[in-house]
Amino acid sequence: MAQVLRSVSLPGLEKLGSGKVREIFALEDKLLLVATDRLSAFDVVFPGGIPDKGKVLTQLAAYFFEKTRHIIPNHLVTVKLDEMPEPVRSHRELDGRATLCRRGQPVALECIVRGYLEGSGWKEYQQTGAICGIKLPAGLKRRSRLPEPIFTPSTKAEHGQHDENIDFEKACGIVGTEMATKLRNASLAIYNYVHEMLDAKGITIADTKFEFATIDGELILSDEICTPDSSRFWVKGSFEQGGEPISFDKQYVRDWLEATGWDKRPPAPELPADVIENTSKRYREIYEKITGKKLE
Repeated sequence: MAQVLRSVSLPGLEKLGSGKVREIFALEDKLLLVATDRLSAFDVVFPGGIPDKGKVLTQLAAYFFEKTRHIIPNHLVTVKLDEMPEPVRSHRELDGRATLCRRGQPVALECIVRGYLEGSGWKEYQQTGAICGIKLPAGLKRRSRLPEPIFTPSTKAEHGQHDENIDFEKACGIVGTEMATKLRNASLAIYNYVHEMLDAKGITIADTKFEFATIDGELILSDEICTPDSSRFWVKGSFEQGGEPISFDKQYVRDWLEATGWDKRPPAPELPADVIENTSKRYREIYEKITGKKLE
């Protein structure tokens, strides 16, 4: 199995921060994002890592950034190491997992689109008949396709805290009505386009999360797009009759964790070797199903 990369050191580059998965460096007037193989679930980062996970995230996001440029501009400059300036090029361990991108001002919302009833949306629907203030028809079952995709934003939590699902009115209060409307329109347009694209490949994208930034007042897509970390991917036809979906995302790990009775607070438990291997396999497989290429 491939080596796991959990941390990155780049002498000579200013490190701006570490996310749950990505390391962020300043590179002249741009940013260098490096996707490690770290795994986070329920907002907790786990020991160890998932082989090739960072490469899948980087290369699948790059694929979708290119496919959706006609809908909205994005931050991507290149993911090809040989096109990056020194001292990055000489760090061959970054090959396939580094993204050179434009530097923007992050928008303070997580932009979630749900096309199917699952996860926290399903739990909220059972309690209230709505998700983030959006009333839904009665009698829907888990994993039902919604009458139309819905925009359900959340707050961006501080380190160690959980995101909070909010309604559109509250989102307007955070970023302004004009910006919230732009975010909703862009998020729904991207989701609908990708849903149609993947449906033709036998894959259903049940829900996904986007992040945006602004550069000189222009709204752009940033961070990642339609990866198995930020989306639920199901095999089309595997769930429509109430069955358990064949999934290619973090849900496999979440299900294992739920079964252990872990309280979802640090420290995270060690993952067994078979869970690590099966998760890595799922990530590589969804990349290949979507792009039609082997992971580089």
